[in-house]
Amino acid sequence: MAKKKSATKGKKKTTGRIVMRTGEALVESTQAWSAAEPEVVIGALDGPVGYAIANMIGNQSKGHSKIYAILNCDVQVRPVTVMVSKVTVNNEKYTNILMGTVQAAIANGVLDAVREGHIPKNLANELGIIVSVWLDPSIVNEDYHPEVLFKTNREATTKAIAKAMNNEPSNDWLLKNQDSVQHCFHQMALDKQL
Repeated sequence: MAKKKSATKGKKKTTGRIVMRTGEALVESTQAWSAAEPEVVIGALDGPVGYAIANMIGNQSKGHSKIYAILNCDVQVRPVTVMVSKVTVNNEKYTNILMGTVQAAIANGVLDAVREGHIPKNLANELGIIVSVWLDPSIVNEDYHPEVLFKTNREATTKAIAKAMNNEPSNDWLLKNQDSVQHCFHQMALDKQL
């Protein structure tokens, strides 16, 4: 009799206390404004990540408000997720996009990460996530498509969480590929494109 294939084959099993994990991702569509590049910090609520979340919510700053990722008003996701903009928010259209489409996308991306097993469901109430959000400032001058922006931010959030929880990329991969991976903006500067 053939052995049953494991549903988690290829996935690393998260065991033990999660003090702090970090990850980032880039997902974009054709349009420049569609780029989503979240950076995430994940960890136990009774550790440094939880303390950081409490401090962030209680210590707001103009242009960089810290808000919960929600599916809709009155529906906060678990693990508790706080998002903050990498860009100074000073435009009503930008604010509405960030705290509408992008906020909803991040919330859905977090839930996708739980559904896909990147975050153990049994730890969803014990972990916290901080998401540093990139939304291209040029979006205020564009005829953007909310569904495209939603898709890239949702996918990027899930991807960043998966990378954080699986400690990716590994040090072995980084050391092996260090000389072949070029930072895109550095390369553009070398090519006199910046």
